[in-house]
Amino acid sequence: MYLAVEIPLSGVSLREVTIPERDLGEFVRCLKVLLAEDVDLIRGALVALLELEPDIRVVTSVGRGEEVLREACRTRPDVAVIDIVMPGPNGLTAAAALHEKLPDCRTVALTTMARPAALRRALDARVHGLLFKDAPPAELSRAVRTVAAGGRYIDPQLALTAWDAAENPLSPREAEVLRFVAQGADAVEIAGCLYLAVGTVRNYLTTIVAKLNARNRVDAVRIATEAGWIP
Repeated sequence: MYLAVEIPLSGVSLREVTIPERDLGEFVRCLKVLLAEDVDLIRGALVALLELEPDIRVVTSVGRGEEVLREACRTRPDVAVIDIVMPGPNGLTAAAALHEKLPDCRTVALTTMARPAALRRALDARVHGLLFKDAPPAELSRAVRTVAAGGRYIDPQLALTAWDAAENPLSPREAEVLRFVAQGADAVEIAGCLYLAVGTVRNYLTTIVAKLNARNRVDAVRIATEAGWIP
C-alpha cells in the first residue's frame, strides 16, 4: 500500500510522490510495543507479525520476566505484550510492576489456558487485554490498538468460559492448604508453614476432598487445578 502526498519542491511547484507504507512513521504516529515471550521462535514470529502493521513498531523484545520492567523504563512503550508464563517473575508479576512504575503503559497478556482463573489473575494484575497465544494475527494487532486507545480487549472464548464457570467452593485457607499439597507437602509440613496444628490441617484436607467430591488429595489437586481454583 502506498500513500500519495504533495510536497513543495524548491518552493515553486507541488509534485506528487509516493511513500511506501513501511515509511509512514513520519506521517502516522506509530504505537510503540514491548514484546515479552520466552520462546525465541515464537517471539521472532510475533515481532514479525506486529511489524507488518503500519502503525505498530516493536521497540524491544525480551525473553525473561525480570527484563520487562527494565526495558520498558528504557524504551517507554505504549503497550507491552507479555506472555503469562515466563522464566523469572511470571508475566502477570511483570504486568503488575509495569502498572505501578509506568501506569501509562498498557498491557496485553498472552495465555494458553482457557481457564477462568487466568482471566481473574490477569485482571488482578491490572492487565488491559488478554488473548490466546494462537489467536489470529489480526486479533493481536486489534488488541494492541484497543488497549492503546484506552479500552479493554478480552478474548471472547475466555470471557464465555469465565461467565459459565462454577463458583470456587474452597475458602481462601482451604485453597492455601491445597496449594501446599500440590507442591508435595504433607500435613506436618503444611502445619509448620501455616502455623497450624497438624490435626487442623488434616481436618482441612478432609473438608477439601468432600467439597470437591474427590477420591483423595491428589484427585482434589487435579480438580482444583483444572477449574483454576488454585494456580
